This record gives sequence, C-alpha cells and structure tokens, in this order.
Amino acid sequence: MGNTQLDSGPAVTAAPSVITRYYSELSWIEGAAEQQLVQLLDVEGVDAVAAFPDLHPGKFGPVGVAIRSSRIHPAYVGNDIGCGMALFRLSIPERKLNIEKTAKRLRQLASDEWDAASDYLASAGLLPSLYPFSLGTVGGGNHFCEVLGVEDASEAFSGRKGDLFLLVHSGSRGLGEATFSNLDESRHLGMAADTPSAISYLEGHDLCVRWAALNRQAIAGRAAELIGCEASLVSDAPHNLISYEENRFVHRKGAALARPGDIVPVAGSRDSLSFVVAAKDDVSKAFNALSHGAGRKYDRATMRHRVGATKAEREALTRNAWGGRAIVEDRNLLLEEAGAAYKSSVHVVDELVKHGLVEKLAALKPLVTFKRADLHQEDHTAKDKLLLDRRKQRKSKRD
Repeated sequence: MGNTQLDSGPAVTAAPSVITRYYSELSWIEGAAEQQLVQLLDVEGVDAVAAFPDLHPGKFGPVGVAIRSSRIHPAYVGNDIGCGMALFRLSIPERKLNIEKTAKRLRQLASDEWDAASDYLASAGLLPSLYPFSLGTVGGGNHFCEVLGVEDASEAFSGRKGDLFLLVHSGSRGLGEATFSNLDESRHLGMAADTPSAISYLEGHDLCVRWAALNRQAIAGRAAELIGCEASLVSDAPHNLISYEENRFVHRKGAALARPGDIVPVAGSRDSLSFVVAAKDDVSKAFNALSHGAGRKYDRATMRHRVGATKAEREALTRNAWGGRAIVEDRNLLLEEAGAAYKSSVHVVDELVKHGLVEKLAALKPLVTFKRADLHQEDHTAKDKLLLDRRKQRKSKRD
C-alpha cells in the first residue's frame, strides 16, 4: 500500500473517549462543525477522533480533525491530498526588506511558466511529465506564500527579531484533484484496506504527498530567487493525509502531522500573527496531529457581505498593522480571505498549550502575503512573450 502503511511512527495512545476535544468552551466552534464531528461516530471503521480549536465545517466532514479508522476514507482527506504548511528561513534580515518592492516581485509567482519544473521533478525521482505546469504555483482559496518577520521568540527558537522567514501553504494542485476525482462512490463510503481500490488509492495518495511537499519547496525557491536571497527549510507539515499507525489509519483533514519534538508552523491570517510550536510527548494521544492554522470563523459567502463595501475598505484589506502588504488581485478572494474570516491564532495556540500538546517557540508577523495576482502584458512573463511571438508570426505570414 505504498509508504502510507510503512509509516508506523510512535505508538498511539488510545483516547479516553471516542471524541477528544482539544479546546475549551472559550473556543469559537460552529454548531455545524460540532454536528459533523458527532456524525463521525456513525462512520464504519472509525473508532476515535481528535478535534482541535481551529475546527470548522467542511464539504465532506469537519476540518481540524484527526480521524482514526480501520478503513480508508478518502473523503476525510479531500481532493488536495498532501496540502500543508512549510516554513523556510530567509538569508536576508528584515532591515533589508523593502515591502513594496518585494510585493511587486512576488507577483511573478502568478506566472505558471517555470522552465525548471520538469528538471525539479526529475531530481526528486518523479516523472518530469507529472503536472510540471502546476509545480511551483500556490493555487487558490486559502493558499499563500508569505514573508514574515519575528515578532517574539523563545530561547529555544533559532530565529530572533530582525530575522525573516517564508511560510508556504499549498498542496498537490491538479494531481490531487485527479486522484480524488477518479474514485467511485468509495470516496464517500470508505474502503477496506486490503481491496485493490484501497491499495491503488494509497499509492496515488503517497505520490500526491510527495508532489505537494516538492511543490512547497519549489514555491519557496521561486520566491527566494525573486526576492534575491536563499531559503532553507525549517519544517514541512502536511495536514491533509493518511498515515498508518498502530494497525489503524489516521486521517488528517486540516490537522498537521506532528510527532513529539517536531517543529510545526500554525498559520494565522494575512492580518494576524502566525506561530511556530514544538510538539510535546502528549501529541501522540492526539494521534500525532495539531491545528494547522487559525481555522475559518465565517464562510466565504458570508465574508463577501461582511467587509469591503467601499473601494477604500477594500484597499485597507491589503494592509495590516505591521505595515505588511497583501497581493490579492481578485475582489472575491480579497473579501473571502480577509483577516476577519479567521479565528484568533493566539487563542488557537493558547488552547494547544493549555492541553499540553505544544510548546510555543515564536510569533511571526506577516510582512508580504502573496495569494493571487493578475499579470498584464507589461509584466512580460515567458508565457505572454510566447503568445505574442506566435501572433506576430501569424500576422507576418498573412501580410
């Protein structure tokens, strides 16, 4: 069944109840999310669930959970298999960062023309033809590439005030979508682990997880080159995946894979702090999973009517309290991903600390957040140049 079943990890301690909630009554949890959580108790094969303070409703089930089952349930991973957060340290200090120039340069991440993609895949032992045009691209929705400065850090953290980091949130793009879409009704009903369909799915799943991690590295490499520095990996924590532990399959949906001692980023929003935490021994009781971020407070449709009624308000949404800049050149996405759409990242991390799952290492402030840009002809992307050259050739032949 591929690498998924071989990754046994440390022993999983049985939860004291079928659902263990790692949050208090102070957490903002929607009733719909709680309802989806309880419904997991009736799913065949599921014997325990860990729920985290970023819990919110999802399409097929709650987001912000680790689900332990004797069966394979692709729906509880979703189509963006291998999606996760990767933290990189940048080689330049904050004092040398020009926010406006950096924002302008990072807009080039919107280009899907990256000549090194096929070679990058091959160097990682993957087929050069495996979705090369998607590699190194962020994608839509809540995905991003963000430059952060250190707001506060403990002695245990390698960074200090004045250092810069890069946080990348992205997944398997079209590869994950194809892997999930090619499943029949089993993606909703679940599969016995020894069936051909389960074996085939897990093989595709493992490939998606590898591709997604490579994609985050590629995005970071492209971003660092645009900024004019180097990026070195600190942590990569996927949060949509299955691992095999203690004769059970642990499905993580919006829950970061974290074993004791692992360093894990917990994302805020483009208007709030993100955190770096270290997983403690008790994380094994939560099936080696943690919150991956703040979690949504309001759905996308609701946000379109809550913020950004005027041009001035929409412009304000591209700035934050630290003088940071957000590149979100899509009106709906700008509103849907506004800071107010998310829960408090401070509260989420505090709950993880109170429940003994993590030690807080650092708080990072968002300085430049790339989500989406609309590149125009004057940006001269490789793809635009190629199209223009072809048009000129056709016009020349006609003349």
